[in-house]
Amino acid sequence: MQFDTDMKSEHKELFLTTRKLLLSFEGFKETKKDRITTYSNENGGICHIRTMKHGVDIGFLKGARMEDRFGLLSGSGKVMRVLSLESINQEHIEYYINQAIEINARQ
Repeated sequence: MQFDTDMKSEHKELFLTTRKLLLSFEGFKETKKDRITTYSNENGGICHIRTMKHGVDIGFLKGARMEDRFGLLSGSGKVMRVLSLESINQEHIEYYINQAIEINARQ
């Protein structure tokens, strides 16, 4: 299970801090899947996280519809965008998560 791999990663602390921040959003539910740990609310999926060689990635499930004021999202697909973290910047994470919540609410 990916969560177990994340807990053994050299980026475990960054993963746990990111996880704690995500779970602080009202109504967020965590689902540990074989390949990824996902986060959703009553309106559906928001994002997923996993450790990577550089740190932690947050994958926004509807990220292509998000504004990228900070220029930190990567990806060119039709739906997803990824925020790659090497450290925590709460302002940036909250900016993107709040957008993802709003996009889900409009569905």
